[in-house]
Amino acid sequence: MPLMKIDLIKGRDKEEIKQILDISYKVMLDTFNAPEGDRYQIVNQHEDYEMQILDTGLGVERTKDVIVFTIITRPRTQEQKLAFYSTIVEELHDQLGVRTEDVMFSLVENTDENWSFFNGEAQFLNGSL
Repeated sequence: MPLMKIDLIKGRDKEEIKQILDISYKVMLDTFNAPEGDRYQIVNQHEDYEMQILDTGLGVERTKDVIVFTIITRPRTQEQKLAFYSTIVEELHDQLGVRTEDVMFSLVENTDENWSFFNGEAQFLNGSL
């Protein structure tokens, strides 16, 4: 049940955003072995001046097509994380022409007690899930 937050600069059309969501969902299912229907994605669109995504001194130039993924998830193996990063970048490039340099990730790990899906209950802890 990763929660995926995707930050973009305004200007993409609805179909392209839908494709970004679909690609990242499928890759998440495949690489994290999450169950079908475990889909929690939120897109935030920003003015160009609201996103300053530099390169930490690595010499990468970003464009207006930069995409930042923040994924809140249970702990994952290093292999799962690396597969997740590389596969999404590859699919976004192949299907939408997104430059590989324009995709950034941050995974934030949490555990079952950090989730409540409704009613103020911890469904993982009370046995509902």
